[in-house]
Amino acid sequence: MSGAAGMVVAAAVAIVSPAQANARREQADVYAAGSQRLLYREEHLVQPGANPERWVVYRCPDGKPFARKRVAAGGARPDFALEDARDGYREGVRGAGDARQVYVGLAGKETSRRVPVPADGVIDAGFDAAVRTHWAQLMRGETVQLRFLVPSRKQFFPVQLRRMGSADWNGIRAERLRMKLDTWFGFAVPEVTLVYARDGRRLLEFNGTGNLRDGRGRNPQVRIAFQPQAQLASASDLAGVARLPLDGRCSF
Repeated sequence: MSGAAGMVVAAAVAIVSPAQANARREQADVYAAGSQRLLYREEHLVQPGANPERWVVYRCPDGKPFARKRVAAGGARPDFALEDARDGYREGVRGAGDARQVYVGLAGKETSRRVPVPADGVIDAGFDAAVRTHWAQLMRGETVQLRFLVPSRKQFFPVQLRRMGSADWNGIRAERLRMKLDTWFGFAVPEVTLVYARDGRRLLEFNGTGNLRDGRGRNPQVRIAFQPQAQLASASDLAGVARLPLDGRCSF
C-alpha cells in the first residue's frame, strides 16, 4: 500500500509459461475503516517460490476491474507498477541497483525522482518478504527497524515493526503486528496493524492507509480482510491479467 501515507499489503506486461501454473490466488474485501462498508475487492495472483512475482487486480463491488498492479520478484525491494483506470493515475518503482526511479502522477504527467535504496529499505508488497525475514526476531518481541518507501513523497521513511501478541482470527492461530513511523516528520501517518497466520505466515488482515485514491484524490483508511484460504491459479489466469480491460467505474 502506497500514497502519502500508504504502507503495504499492485502495470507492466509479463510472459507466463506453463511451468508457472502452480500459482496461488488470494482474495480480499476492502472496507472503510471502522465500518462494514465495502469499498472494493482485491484479487492477488502470486507465483510460487520464496521470491514471487505478484499481480493485484482491484475490482468494484460489482466485480468489474478498475485498477491493477504488478510487483516484480525482488524480495523486500521489488519494482512495481500500479495503474488506476478511473482517472489514469500511475505510480511505481523501476530500475536496478542501489538507486531506483520512483514515479507518480496521471498518465503523461508523471513526476519522477531517482532515489537511493537503503539496505533496510522496503518497497510496496516487499513488506511481506521483510516480515518473513524478520519473523523470528518479531516473535521474540524485538523491534525491527525498517525504511519504507512512500512513493508520493519519493522518499524512504524509518518505521518500527513489532509484535503485539497472539490472536484467534476466524479460527486461525495468528499474530498481530504493528508498524509506525520511527520519528515525527511534520505530517501524521496512522499506525498500521496487520494480522499474519502463525502457520505459513500469510497476511490475513491489514488495517491502515490504502494504496488507492478515493474520489477526492486521498488515500483512505481501510481494513483489508483476506479469505482464510488461498486458491490455486492457472498460467492462463496469470497471463490474462495484463490484458484485462479495466472498465470498472466505482467510486469510494
